[in-house]
Parts: sequence; structure tokens; C-alpha cells
Amino acid sequence: SSSKKQGNRKRLPPSPPGLPVIGHLHLGRDHVSLCNLAKKHGSDDGLMLLRRGAVPHHVVSSPRAARAIMRTHDRMFASRPTSMVAHELLYGPIDVVFAPYGEHWRMARKLVATHLLSVKKIQSYRLARQQEVRLVMAVIRKSAAASTVIDMGEMMNNFVNDMVCRALSGKFIMKEGRNKIFRELIEANSALFASFNLENCFPRLAWLTRSNVCNKAKKVNRRWDDLLEKMIQDHEKRTLLPPHDRQDGKKEEESDFIDVLLLVRQQKDYDGITREQIKAFLMDMFAAGTDTSSFALEVAMAEIMCNPRVMTKLQAEVRNNTPKGQDMVEEENLANMTYLKAVVKETLRLHPPLPLLIPHLSMVASEVDVAGYTVPSGAWVTVNSWAINRDPEWWEKPEEFLPERFMEGGSASAVDFRGNDFQFLSFGDGRRICPGINFGLATIEIMLANLVYSHDWELSPGMGKKGIDMTEVFRLSVRRKEKLMLVPKNHLSV
Repeated sequence: SSSKKQGNRKRLPPSPPGLPVIGHLHLGRDHVSLCNLAKKHGSDDGLMLLRRGAVPHHVVSSPRAARAIMRTHDRMFASRPTSMVAHELLYGPIDVVFAPYGEHWRMARKLVATHLLSVKKIQSYRLARQQEVRLVMAVIRKSAAASTVIDMGEMMNNFVNDMVCRALSGKFIMKEGRNKIFRELIEANSALFASFNLENCFPRLAWLTRSNVCNKAKKVNRRWDDLLEKMIQDHEKRTLLPPHDRQDGKKEEESDFIDVLLLVRQQKDYDGITREQIKAFLMDMFAAGTDTSSFALEVAMAEIMCNPRVMTKLQAEVRNNTPKGQDMVEEENLANMTYLKAVVKETLRLHPPLPLLIPHLSMVASEVDVAGYTVPSGAWVTVNSWAINRDPEWWEKPEEFLPERFMEGGSASAVDFRGNDFQFLSFGDGRRICPGINFGLATIEIMLANLVYSHDWELSPGMGKKGIDMTEVFRLSVRRKEKLMLVPKNHLSV
């Protein structure tokens, strides 16, 4: 397909053949379909134009095009498309993930990065992570003793949800049975954002479905609001107690997210923070933090089970770097576990939890040149991180699970996902890079190390007959199509 030209200056990216009125709406919208379309119809620089109804969507499938969007022209593409779902669900939206670029977003981002997700803050949750991991390992030991099957996806989701709950609102939440409700609400959020919405294709016809979409989002928002309001009130009651009657007596670096948000409201830089903004921040953390890390842990175990060589090498490293007689791996033991870190990197490369990054919106006055093509004002830009992470021009044997590529001397030993290497975009880049990278990694690494430390693993009888199906189901984030059912076996020398 050839590029279309409008006049002498406008040169639009190539497109697949479309249909009248609906354009490319009939074509797949998941990461694999878009990757295949880009290979066939996209430009050599990894840009492709899709017209989903009346809205132009520019799909980015190469590191070069991603660099142009998220580094060269970062500020021009730092906003988000408007969304009725985000508006109703996230109070405006006034959160960090979906809020449009501007003064409010910059303040929110600074608050989250400085006070909630800084390296120092994440380190302060070390004891909480250890305690949560210990609870999981106790369940695994019981299962090993009885030779019962474990649903790894459910177990990892529970673990990460508990860890996020601890960080956001303290240990008391576990006593109140709210975790199950959080999982239901996170699932409801994902379903709302993943559902087909006329607004995203035919904005002028949005009024036809606005009532239905808004009512669904408002209903979910009310449930979130009730829950978050109770949590905030609980924290406010604690801070009103005299110091000798308080349970915590904690400094900011030791306190949970709600404590911190209530505290920073008193600072001059953040005195405009509203109660709704606090709730929007918390909703972001719950939803973004749980699905991504739990999926990464489950799929890491699936890949390791598919690659016995990797399991053997990983177990040897973890067991050799953990002092003898220690019943579990502790965070200080992780420092020299380079292969563990390589396994986590390779998992996130092959299986990014957000295979399509949340769309960017062009804010240019009229148009901007990206890799030789015109992107007009108001266009959506979707970065296919899944396709970029598997680009054969940048990755050796891109479809294979090879953690060694990230080890010293490996073909990708210097490549990282923290914002400089555009061939590895699991967490995005630029102004909209995920602020929770370090929180997620801290949770994933300590749990994965412990899973392989004191136990060996076998496929359940049902899975053993047919093997592991690595198919993924696409929504806002991805999940495995098939449950990973494993049986733990105690390792005698640990």
C-alpha cells in the first residue's frame, strides 16, 4: 500500500485497505493483529495509519518511531484522548494515568514520584514485602505436604493485591475483607476501558451510547468511592488521636500512601489537592499495580516451566546466594542474583503487561512531522510495545525466552526498560513513563526468588498431558488464556 499525499507537504503514513464509513474498524485491535498489519502495510520506520471510523489512529511499531513520539516530540504527544469512562470513573479524570497533560497532571505526577513511589519510599516497604511473601510460602508448604494443585494466577493476584493494599492503606485493611472487593472493582475498571465505545470511533455519535456508558462507569465509581472514602476516614481518625493513643507513630517514609497524601495536602506545593484527587490517585495505584505485577509473576513461572534449563540455572543462583539455614530469600540476598533479574527482564520483554501502551494524543497546533510522515493535531497515537519488544532488527532470536541476552556479554546486556532504550518499552517512556516501575520490580523479584528457592515445581496432571498454552487474552492489560496449575514439591536441601 502506498502513502497518500495531500498537497505537496502532507504525507500520511501508509494504511491497509479500508471500508467506506467504518475505515479500519473491522480489523483487529489487539497487539498481535496490529503487529501483523504493520508488517504488511506499515512504513519501514514502523508507522501505520488506521482510521477507526472518523478518528485517525497512528500505530507505532518500531523503536525509531517510538523515539520520535516519546523523546523528540514528547511534549506534543504527552496528553491523553478524552474518555467518558475515564471522566466518570476517575473524577474528571484527575488521576495520573488518564488525566490530560497540563498543570494539574504535572503536580500529580510530581506528588506520586516524590512522595509515593520514590526509591526511598519503596525501600520502606521491605518488611511488608517480606511478611506478605512469608504468608504465600506458608500456603505453598501446606500444598506441597498434601500434593495439591495451586492456581498460580490466583495466588499471585492475591499476593500482589495484598501487597498493594499494605502499601496504600496499611495492614488494617486485611482484617476488613476488602481485598476481594478490590479485585472485583479492578476487573470492572478493565472491562469498562476495554469495551467498544462509539466515542472512540465516531465522536459526533457519542451521544447515542453516552447514557449507557456513563451509567456503567458511575456505578463502578460509586463502589470505589464508598470504599476509598471509608479508608480515608479511618486514616483521618487515627491522625486525630493523641500521640500516645495512636497505633502507628510513623514518619512519612514509613507510612502508607493515604497517610502521605493526607500529610502532603498541608504543604504549600500541594494545598490544592482535593479529596477526589486522593481517591483518583489511589484508584490508579490499585488498578495499575495489581494486574501488571501479578501477570508478570504468573507468566514468568509459565516460561520457566517451559524452559527447564532456565529453572535449573535460576534455582542454583537463588540457592547459592541465600545463606544456608535461612527459610526464605530476603531482600538483601537479591543483590548478586543477576540471572534472576535477567529472567524478570526477559519476561517483561516477551510479555509486557500493557502490550499496547495507553494512547497518546497529538497536541500540536496543526501537524508535526514524525519519521517523514504528517501526524495532525488531535490524532491518537498507540505504541505497540509488544511488537517493539520483539523487533528482529533489534533483538536476536526475538521469539525465544533467553534471559542470557541480558547477562554480561549477552547481546542485550546494556539494554534496560527505564527510559533510554526504545527497543524495550514495557513501561513506556518520556513524560508518560510508568512511575511504578521500581515498586513493581521490588514485588516481582522477591516473590519469584522465593517461589524457586525452597520448592521444585511440576505441572498438574491435567496440564502435564497437553503442556502449557502461552496464549494471552487482550484487554486493557493482558492475562493468560489458560490457568497455570502447578504442584509444589519441597526441596530437600533447603
